[in-house]
Amino acid sequence: MRFKKQKRHRKAVRFFSVCFGFRQPFKVLCDGTFIHHLLHNDLTPADEALSNCLSSSVKLFTTSCVLAELKKLGASQSASFQAACKLAIARCDHEKRVGAEACIAEVIGEHNSEHFFVATQDADLRKKLQKVPNAPLIFGLRNALFLEQPSKFQREFVKSSEEKRLHMTQKESKALEKRTTSVSANADTEDPSDEEGLGCHNPGLQPHNTRNYSGKERDVRDRVRFKRKKAKGPNPLSVKKKKSRENPNLASGKEVNGVDGSAQRKRKRSGRGKSLAGTDDV
Repeated sequence: MRFKKQKRHRKAVRFFSVCFGFRQPFKVLCDGTFIHHLLHNDLTPADEALSNCLSSSVKLFTTSCVLAELKKLGASQSASFQAACKLAIARCDHEKRVGAEACIAEVIGEHNSEHFFVATQDADLRKKLQKVPNAPLIFGLRNALFLEQPSKFQREFVKSSEEKRLHMTQKESKALEKRTTSVSANADTEDPSDEEGLGCHNPGLQPHNTRNYSGKERDVRDRVRFKRKKAKGPNPLSVKKKKSRENPNLASGKEVNGVDGSAQRKRKRSGRGKSLAGTDDV
């Protein structure tokens, strides 16, 4: 169960980080009800409990209106007031102190430009902030902290914004239309067709490309050309002449007979001629 909860929390944190640019350390804006819940359930230190919930480092904030409201409640919330005084103060710009719910709703606004995680036990405030696209909510249940999954409104907002990025705006479409009309007008003035309807001055030659280019586009097209690789010469090591092998007989000092310097084979005289000559004498 704990593993599944951490997996859901990591998924929600990734959603807000990717879609709305939340970065570590995450800033958590706490109200008085959430601080009281942490103390009542011994979820201290608060920064460690929230960092375990978000699986990353956090920095805790509150507002001066929240401090004023806790101070007004008296001795029953004195511990919560002392704990809230240790947190960083987020700017709320209220000259006259207002309720904590109204103050936090105004600090978050419509776009949550400061990228706050809102930690509260107030169900009405959570319901109101669910309609803000980039306002992640944290609440406590007994001795555990939970990060709310993105609401249906937040998911639809992200989906619609992604679709808008894929399509051109009216300003971009007008600029593109103006550009195409100017290019076509320049092409008509530079390359007018013949009265006979041939389409080019020399009917025997066909153009390489039938597309009309303006002056700047033609220069760019002529400038950007890939160089062909020229045929390189042979490897000088492969062309090098082979060394002639010296005759081993010359090296040893033996005489060589014959025209081409090769050693001639000695002819052996057989004794058959002598025997024939001896019989004739007899």
